[in-house]
Amino acid sequence: MKVIQKIAMTIYMAAMLGSVGSAAHAQVAKGSEAPGMSNAPQESISEGEVKKVDTSAGKLTIKHGPLTNLGMGAMTMVFRVKDPEMLTQVREGDKIQFIAEKVNGALTVTTLQVLK
Repeated sequence: MKVIQKIAMTIYMAAMLGSVGSAAHAQVAKGSEAPGMSNAPQESISEGEVKKVDTSAGKLTIKHGPLTNLGMGAMTMVFRVKDPEMLTQVREGDKIQFIAEKVNGALTVTTLQVLK
């Protein structure tokens, strides 16, 4: 009997998590995504805060939420940028939406938008 209860609870929790994910996806899909990112798959777009801009190394340190497309949880980490011009668009403390991808084995910000 306890096995059946555990299975039922597991199915219930999976259903609840699925509905929360759908609600979150619907909220992002309503237009809260950054301009220029509307064609990107919603699961690829992440939000974060710029902690450091290192123009000489071509890198950004970002405190971010989950990177769903990469299977990573929330943390602070250093990313390369696809285009060094991106580094001139942000300052420490800026809230951003971005897409990170693995490019030649390195985590790289490929799209970036400063939130207002």
